[in-house]
Amino acid sequence: MANEDQIIETIDENGNLIKFELYDIVEVDEQEYALLLPVDDEEDDEVVLMRLTTEGDEYLLETIDDDDEFEKVAAYVENMDDEDEE
Repeated sequence: MANEDQIIETIDENGNLIKFELYDIVEVDEQEYALLLPVDDEEDDEVVLMRLTTEGDEYLLETIDDDDEFEKVAAYVENMDDEDEE
């Protein structure tokens, strides 16, 4: 069961409430990204990547629309996984 302090709720493009567990935060090129796991989808362990920004004291999650940016972050995360296995 996920720690309630690490549960993030967001609204998808269809207006549905989705809950994520915050798995980790990584920094790539001086930009932070959140690695999120869907809470309600126990079978799927696919990590969702979102850009993490701040507005005042609040953290905001943004989708990564730029394919190059997404690929760079995904490659970084994959390298982290490879290093953990060694």
